[in-house]
Amino acid sequence: MTSPQPIPEDPSSVAVARPSTAPLTATQVAAIDAPASVEAYTRWTEDEQGRTLGQSRLLLSGMYCAACSGLIEDALLRRPGVLSAEVSAAAQRAVVLWDPSVTRVSALIESVQGAGYGAFPDTGTQAVDLAARESRQAMWRLFVAGFCMMQVMMYATPSYIAGPGQITADMAQLMRLASWVLSIPVLVFAAGPFFRGAWSALRERRIGMDVPVALGIAVTFVASSVATFDARGVFANEVYFDSMTMFAAFLLGARMLEMRARRLAAQSLDSVMRRLPDAVERLRADGGVELVVPGELRVGDRLRVQVGQAFAADGRVTEGRTQVDEAMLTGESRPVDRDVGEEVAAGCINLGAPVVVEVLRLGAQTRYQRIVALVERALTERPALLLSADRIAGPFLWGVLLLALVAFLVWWQIDPSRAVWVAVAVLVVTCPCALSLGAPVAMLAAAGELARRGILVQRLDVLEGLTRSTDWVFDKTGTLTQDRLVVAEVVPLAAAPAAARSADWRGVAAALAARSAHPLARAVARQAQADAPWAGGVDEVNEWSGRGVEARIDLGGVAWSCRLGAPAWCGDAEGQSVQRPVVSLAVLDGGRWTPLLRFELDELLRPHARQAVQTLCAGGLQVHLLSGDRAASVEAMSQRLGIAHVHAQCAPDDKLAVVADLQARAAVVTMVGDGINDAPVLARADVSIALGSAAALTQARADVIVLSDRLDDLLMLQRMARRTVRIVRQNLVWALGYNVVSLPLALVGWLPPWLAGIGMAASSLLVVLNALRLMRGNERPADLEVLPASPRTA
Repeated sequence: MTSPQPIPEDPSSVAVARPSTAPLTATQVAAIDAPASVEAYTRWTEDEQGRTLGQSRLLLSGMYCAACSGLIEDALLRRPGVLSAEVSAAAQRAVVLWDPSVTRVSALIESVQGAGYGAFPDTGTQAVDLAARESRQAMWRLFVAGFCMMQVMMYATPSYIAGPGQITADMAQLMRLASWVLSIPVLVFAAGPFFRGAWSALRERRIGMDVPVALGIAVTFVASSVATFDARGVFANEVYFDSMTMFAAFLLGARMLEMRARRLAAQSLDSVMRRLPDAVERLRADGGVELVVPGELRVGDRLRVQVGQAFAADGRVTEGRTQVDEAMLTGESRPVDRDVGEEVAAGCINLGAPVVVEVLRLGAQTRYQRIVALVERALTERPALLLSADRIAGPFLWGVLLLALVAFLVWWQIDPSRAVWVAVAVLVVTCPCALSLGAPVAMLAAAGELARRGILVQRLDVLEGLTRSTDWVFDKTGTLTQDRLVVAEVVPLAAAPAAARSADWRGVAAALAARSAHPLARAVARQAQADAPWAGGVDEVNEWSGRGVEARIDLGGVAWSCRLGAPAWCGDAEGQSVQRPVVSLAVLDGGRWTPLLRFELDELLRPHARQAVQTLCAGGLQVHLLSGDRAASVEAMSQRLGIAHVHAQCAPDDKLAVVADLQARAAVVTMVGDGINDAPVLARADVSIALGSAAALTQARADVIVLSDRLDDLLMLQRMARRTVRIVRQNLVWALGYNVVSLPLALVGWLPPWLAGIGMAASSLLVVLNALRLMRGNERPADLEVLPASPRTA
């Protein structure tokens, strides 16, 4: 599909918009909306009405809490032409579906800026620049707050340690004035993000995490200022500039660490989207070389790819031989050899030597772009667990404000000089940042670690669903087995004719099998050719549908008629009763067909298939085998794997009925499949998993894609799901428990504002660091303990 042309502008002549909240200039608008620029961060689709829609990735700045996501989503959805918007606070990304006939990307960015946040197209270079710029700004704010805090503490310390009458009134007032002056940079510059976030939320008629923080800082400064300049006021003897500056410094420090931790959590997913090179060497027809961006490539172009560079498109090697890192596609860390005529995939890294590649597929047609689409979904997914936390956070914030007001009024009656500080402590200590960060950072870290190992999670809810799964259902052909047969046994049947005993009949079988495209014939050809290659001639070849191949071979000057095919056709009566697929070889001798060899075939199990199934069974999970094959074949496979629940000769409707019946009995079903016929049952299952070699429709219906096709990666997925849910629950329990403990301390006046700030910041930082434990290296499932069972509930 070709993309629409929003503005016919040359992107090379203009600069990309800066990620600020300042209005876009005409030059910046032209750069953002230029067709070549839009292609770099937009995927084009068609809806049911045939409209061309753009799905663009935006990188966001100025987000400091989960509540910011709702504000940005609301601002985008109010823009005409925007059909959907998904924002992730943990990843600081937005994916927007928009109609190019109604709006443009520059208008989307202006909508985000209007809500008080920064945004610009999500491309690799700008993302790195924004991360560095935000890090510098955060460091400067922390430096200002920390420096002023230390100076204010220096002026506040004498009042804490001096005895009555040791400090004169004039000196005490001078130190208050100095503290007031030093608090202004903290209020105006360092705490700016808190006030901007609070104002954006209030302007949108919503309440966010920054509201109680900004309110606490403002109230503390105003009350301390009143106490400084009004000696007769109720606050004459109590100023808390030290608490205000300390609170701001600690909170800024914690947020900077959170920002870095969240960026680290998204790093594995983000790196998948940054694999294409910024420029590639395209060979011209005259032999020259030109540098072009990937968006200018066309099918048939010849590219020279240097060592260490990623392939910009799917292609075929035409010159040179190299090794390629395909970990992004398969999860396998070992490089693979690629020679002339073999294909390479976009996003993979050239490791061995420079090669010339002919472009075969571009854009959305590449496997890389399909993976990027899955990553986009994971980056902006808001699972049910996170939505529940967000729903709790909103009412919780209103409750905090009401509770702070009640605390102020009660303490005003008890001790007016402490009323403000108790209210501020309540505002600060109960801010539910940790509650809103606990789930998204953990799930993002888990998805990133899985992506690094070749397991793409399309729906983050699946991690929680896997922990509740009671029944695993496997398709047989192509899932537990490979998509080819192998010769399991070669059985001699009769002595060869006397005149032909010198012939290597396995080689003859290979020669006949090579003349057929039937799967059974291909399996015989591979095995027999490897055992005894045939150098003789084969003439008068005829392939009979449903029977096999008949031909004449020349042996010692004598022409022999031979058959390779169905046992009945070759006179092999015993072969007809064998349960496995059978191919017989016969020779015409004395006017009758004499069977000489019988090739008994079997399906080839995928590596680690038996280990994966047995580990799941040992963990108390119910494992089912579904297949459309005949019962004897399916039963034989179930015995090899140790699967007790078997369903053979299943059409797609039958598979769907089996899963529906399990769900009706309160089972939580995880389905693993690969074929197009598995798409309906994958859509019905509670958790659906497709292999990397599965059909495109099957992958589209799956919640998880195992790129490596390794079935032992399913155990890694199960283990990671359990670890993730356990850590999310730990985070939520900690966040709620922290508030339960700290809130009474603040209400009774035992928790000063500065200590409340430390507690709130430390709580948020703790849940983020706890989530990052998911990014530690995981051993291969061969060394994993047996997975604990998930009991089925009635």
